[in-house]
Amino acid sequence: MTAALALAVGCLLVGGIAGSLVSRARRRRDDRRPTGPTVAELLLRLVRSSHNGVLVLNRFGDMVLHNDRSEVLGLVRDNRADPRARKAAEQVIETDEPLEVDLSPLEARGRQPEAVVGHVRPLGDGFTVVEAVDHSEAARLEMVRRDFVANVSHELKTPVGAIALLAEAVLDAAEDTEEVRRFGGKILHESTRLGRLVTELIALSRLQGAERLPDLNVVEVDAVVREALGRTSMSAESADIDVTADAPSGLLIEGDRTLLVTALSNLLENAVAYSPPGSPVSVSRRQVDGMVEIAVTDRGIGIAEEDQQRVFERFYRADKARSRATGGTGLGLAIVKHVAANHGGEVKLWSMPGTGSTFTLRLPAYQGASSNGGAADKNPERLPRLVGTSQEQGGKQ
Repeated sequence: MTAALALAVGCLLVGGIAGSLVSRARRRRDDRRPTGPTVAELLLRLVRSSHNGVLVLNRFGDMVLHNDRSEVLGLVRDNRADPRARKAAEQVIETDEPLEVDLSPLEARGRQPEAVVGHVRPLGDGFTVVEAVDHSEAARLEMVRRDFVANVSHELKTPVGAIALLAEAVLDAAEDTEEVRRFGGKILHESTRLGRLVTELIALSRLQGAERLPDLNVVEVDAVVREALGRTSMSAESADIDVTADAPSGLLIEGDRTLLVTALSNLLENAVAYSPPGSPVSVSRRQVDGMVEIAVTDRGIGIAEEDQQRVFERFYRADKARSRATGGTGLGLAIVKHVAANHGGEVKLWSMPGTGSTFTLRLPAYQGASSNGGAADKNPERLPRLVGTSQEQGGKQ
């Protein structure tokens, strides 16, 4: 009896010690085990956060895994894989070679990706992965490039062709002084138009990054307004347009004076070109929340709402017939937009057909300038036939 009891106690002791050792070993293993997500969980997170659409299919074309982006790009619709992707996956399983497939939407449905390319790769054991990449922006840029080349070709061909025909007419009328003078004037007009087009194309190319912009300096807003008014005086007088400017402000900005004068001159020329004779055009300037605003307001034909975003595109004309008559190149507002962007600003438009338009050039104020800009001449700047200053801008911002 005593021996049996001793044996039982010994077994309990051994069992307790063994259990303690096992528990201690488990705790040590748990302590050594890294905390946080597993590799599988990280891979799943990677798939779900990918900017590309990701879809995994089995050998039967059934979906095993996909992310939300695959639905946005149209790779998965109504919880089913795109038939084109499934067909490509079947071919990849047969050949064991990667394949590229066009997954672009078959029909337009408003704002959605326009160009989607799928890259199908084998994963082994009958599984395939389809990665959908959105190339819409590249497709849009290519379309813009093609349109630009086509527009440039057309715009250059028109004056060049006209000059050639007019030169022939001059040769045929060599003995008629009046005809030679008339055709010579037309040649001068077309050659001037051609030169302006080439100059603006070069300027636009520089602004879009083909050439480094010059160093920026502190520029007086009043000086920019004064020079732009001077450049526009001839065309305004010819069109019988009164152009006014508010009192000098003394405001300062940091930028390239030549480019800023070009931008403001383009806004003024645009206002003059699209205003009826005798109507007013005004320039006003102010500082709001650290931004200097130079606004050009006209009482012209106005711009329809559907055209207001597109008027800043190269060669876009809201009124093609009127623009041709005034000799515009269709690049003026595009240059204004890029000048503003390169100075850290923007150009805003308010317009109503039959009422007029206000283009506002917004540029960061020079940080060293005071809010009132310091001393300023209180005499308003003006173009021909102006009576007093003008605050035409009103509440159109």
